[in-house]
Amino acid sequence: MSAEATNPATPGPAAPTAAVRRKARPRIDLRRLGRAALLGNAARGKLPDAIGHVAEAHRAHYPDADLEPLRHAWVLAESSHRGQMRKSGEPYITHPLAVTLILAELGAETTTLTASLLHDTVEDTDVTLDQVREQFGEEVRYLVDGVTKLEKVDYGAAAEPETFRKMLVATGSDVRVMSIKLADRLHNMRTLGVMRREKQERIAKVTRDVLIPLAERLGVQALKTELEDLVFAILHPEEYEHTRELIAGNAARSGDPLAEIADEVRGVLRDADIPAEVLIRPRHFVSVHRVSRKRGELRGADFGRLLVLVNEDADCYAVLGELHTCLTPVVSEFKDFIAVPKFNLYQSLHTAVARGDGQVVEVLIRTHQMHKVAEAGVVALGNPYAPATETPGADAPAAGAPATGTPASDSAEDPENGERADPTRPGWLSRLLDWQKAAPDTDTFWSTLREDLAQDREITVFRPDGGALGLPEGATCVDAAYAQYGEDAHACIGARVNGRLATLSTVLRDGDTVQLLMGQDPASEPSREWLEHAHTPAARIAIQRWLAAHPDRAEEPPAPVISRPVPDSPAPGGAPSSAPRTASAVVADRPGATVRLAGCCTPVPPDEVIGFAVRGGAVTVHRVECASVLHMKSSGRPEVAVSWGDSTACRVTLVAESFGRPHLLADLTEAMAQEGAEIVSATVEPPSQQRVRHTYTVELPDAAHLPALMRAMRNVPGVYDVGRAQHQ
Repeated sequence: MSAEATNPATPGPAAPTAAVRRKARPRIDLRRLGRAALLGNAARGKLPDAIGHVAEAHRAHYPDADLEPLRHAWVLAESSHRGQMRKSGEPYITHPLAVTLILAELGAETTTLTASLLHDTVEDTDVTLDQVREQFGEEVRYLVDGVTKLEKVDYGAAAEPETFRKMLVATGSDVRVMSIKLADRLHNMRTLGVMRREKQERIAKVTRDVLIPLAERLGVQALKTELEDLVFAILHPEEYEHTRELIAGNAARSGDPLAEIADEVRGVLRDADIPAEVLIRPRHFVSVHRVSRKRGELRGADFGRLLVLVNEDADCYAVLGELHTCLTPVVSEFKDFIAVPKFNLYQSLHTAVARGDGQVVEVLIRTHQMHKVAEAGVVALGNPYAPATETPGADAPAAGAPATGTPASDSAEDPENGERADPTRPGWLSRLLDWQKAAPDTDTFWSTLREDLAQDREITVFRPDGGALGLPEGATCVDAAYAQYGEDAHACIGARVNGRLATLSTVLRDGDTVQLLMGQDPASEPSREWLEHAHTPAARIAIQRWLAAHPDRAEEPPAPVISRPVPDSPAPGGAPSSAPRTASAVVADRPGATVRLAGCCTPVPPDEVIGFAVRGGAVTVHRVECASVLHMKSSGRPEVAVSWGDSTACRVTLVAESFGRPHLLADLTEAMAQEGAEIVSATVEPPSQQRVRHTYTVELPDAAHLPALMRAMRNVPGVYDVGRAQHQ
């Protein structure tokens, strides 16, 4: 593998001090273990001393685990890497050993640990994937192959986008591949000191921009927080040192408000007869730095949180009730991530209580299982492809035995699409796999991926049927439409947010209820302006694909459609009209060019008009006061002289505002028919506060009839305004 490392004693980014590190087993002396490994293999059947720590950590999570695959993998890895050294001078075997220990402490199952020990053998030794399959089964081979592909990603090369796309495709097929990669990066970041400063910074920036967001999305908080601190130390050494001094200064103070409030909470829960464990969770360096920038001078309670662990979900709410009853709650700080889990599997109740001196103590309440998942994310969920009858903690496949849940096994396939069905794959990763397939090119994929990873918070909005959509913070109704309907969202014509009509550009908030209003026209087109309001890759890529496929129709905004359409009125012949909007009445100073009337302003004689040349040799005609004219001019579209010809027939779009009443639609369409108007299409939005908005596209035999038609529509009882449609 290409990763480099150094002696942990070599000067480099300082690791977080013991004062702020969560309670855990002591850090292993990997150099000593590496030298011991070179002394020779243990007798067959006996677990080598060098991986005794891995076995101990693994058995803490899986008491009945079969350790034979680990012993077998260690023998192969140690013999294959023998003689290879890291840049620090340590035996290379210390690296896969350290990566495996990290995963074992997080609770990874046996198959993952086996693949972790072997993750560099195929790339850096003579071991082949076929040999891995023969000795350990197809599932281990699959994981080793996935990690090997990741190791070939050169994050700084020109080929970065395409290789990273392949990397995420591999991750999407099995999230354990990325789990191994994250642990691999953590160990390399811990031992980065021998590298040149420039290379340290390059690796730290990629870790910050790509791998830390991925760790967040996989829910592996234990890895994410340590990676954040290590990156912080490299990229912002002065701020890091200042934060370290703040933490050290707080530790030297007499009296600890967190300890005092923890004792008080224990007393409250003891009196309420609620079994619970109350712990103090020190903030890591980056968290302290963020809080200090937000609050200014820090007080003792700002350096950590209280963590309350209980046995059952119901106990979480019982604890919350007691704390809010017996202490002073800060209601604005309450969040329920149990009822609505975060996108990365995280579940917990968040609240805060105030002390008499004004200090506010944040409290996290969760079950022991929730805590395990909060720390280790998908790593804590075991083998996602094990048969349904297999219980957590069961043994992994023995060496050479058929592995359960291989990519080709029936138990691991989705019967609908034939792909691996991964119950641990978070929703965001499923969405990523969908839109990466739809991305028109690698650069689009890469840019949208970076934007998506930069979104570190997600909201949940609800559909009227009770379903939920996970969206990034700042998402709009456009994003919700494409999240729910895919490319069918091209037909979206509006939305209701919490029961009120809203534009598609409306920014959604956590907990909103969104009803998307869909049109019936199969030829519905998205607007280029939607890109300004689309924040998710799914929405942006779908819109960009459509615009790229329809360059001649993408230059002008579509006609405004604002509501759920009623069935189209019959055109002559009894079928709904789908005729193109031709402009035979317009003469353009460009012989042979196709001329179209713009849907945004629907010009009719005797409107003053202006023409522009668009792609495909066509000419689009706008009213001079149309809002799109300025856009066309500023984008450099060539103007074309146009004028009205001899024909007087026209097609026009009218918008009627009315109060809701029975039979209004029938009366309005009858009045229009009496004026000789043929209704090409009609849309009527659902009533809002007893008001209804109608949009009609009609054909008139003579444009001179338009004023009379509009007067007749205004004369219908309940109609209070009629006007020409105008795109804004």
